[in-house]
Amino acid sequence: MTKAELYQELRYVNHSREKRLQYAKLVIDNPELIPTLLDILFDVDDKISCRAAWVFEFMCGEKLEAIVPYLNTFTENLSKVHLDSAVRPVAKVCEYLVKANYSKTDNAIKTHLTETHKEKIIEACFDWMINDEKIAPKAYAMNALFLLGHEYDWIHPELAIILERDFQMQSSGFKARARHILKMIK
Repeated sequence: MTKAELYQELRYVNHSREKRLQYAKLVIDNPELIPTLLDILFDVDDKISCRAAWVFEFMCGEKLEAIVPYLNTFTENLSKVHLDSAVRPVAKVCEYLVKANYSKTDNAIKTHLTETHKEKIIEACFDWMINDEKIAPKAYAMNALFLLGHEYDWIHPELAIILERDFQMQSSGFKARARHILKMIK
């Protein structure tokens, strides 16, 4: 399938779990489509990039190790994503990667997620925390940062400052998650 064909197919992806899963399975079954999907995802000013992000998130949810050959591409470009509908799934993939990295069970992410990858994820997560993003990317970012803070001792104090500073201005969902994270940090 060419980039143009995949682009056309992504027009049929909608918010339904069924469609996202259908196209995620198509990509899992045809891993040669992953670079093309990422090309479309990182064409950040195109509305179809959001649909590529949805499919990519579901693909990673189903088979996270499929991202391994593309970790450089993903981490190098993730901070460029700015459309709300694309930021949420990209933040979720970051959370998946960090959770897998600190998982008790062995997996491919643990051996392939490098220091540079983690630094790019940390940078993007802090950007989502301090920028005017919706609650979902902030929630995924704070989870990822909390886990990364066990390895990077400077993260927890910085994260606590941001959570305490923004606490009063945020939604009840943010407050609940922030309270939980702050309690674990202290």
